[in-house]
Amino acid sequence: MSKSIYDFKVRTIDGRETDLHPYENKVLIIVNTASQCGLTPQYAGLQRLYEEYRDQGLEILGFPCNQFGGQEPGTNEEIREFCTANYGVTFQMFEKIEVNGPGTHPLFQFLKEQAPYEGEPGADRDIRWNFTKFVVDRDGQVLARYEPMVTPDDFEYFIRTIL
Repeated sequence: MSKSIYDFKVRTIDGRETDLHPYENKVLIIVNTASQCGLTPQYAGLQRLYEEYRDQGLEILGFPCNQFGGQEPGTNEEIREFCTANYGVTFQMFEKIEVNGPGTHPLFQFLKEQAPYEGEPGADRDIRWNFTKFVVDRDGQVLARYEPMVTPDDFEYFIRTIL
């Protein structure tokens, strides 16, 4: 397992391999996304947070995932076009990944280990649905996990306090 969140290899939505080192010393919101979900309008709230706080060091990293109701069936190019056209997304989007099961991307395995689901006692660490949000501080520590129904507006105050 990686010792630092910054060591994970990821691919941007346009196919470039990178790691998360460019995001060191930034506050991150890492979120699994979907374009055909009832929660898809959360893109607007995420984009608003990004525009308001990026100059203070906030970055948002979106990871499309088709594991929940098949709500992200498009290609990476279709996803990028959808996000830009419908929500004006300018934060970094990455290639479609899996967040649960045997194909879980190592980044999301790490996030789930650092911030497990806090629902019922004995619950597993799996992502429950689209738009689960993880907040990472400037030192790369996972501080919080917000479940899908928690909107970006709901935790904006927390983001402001750690910037």
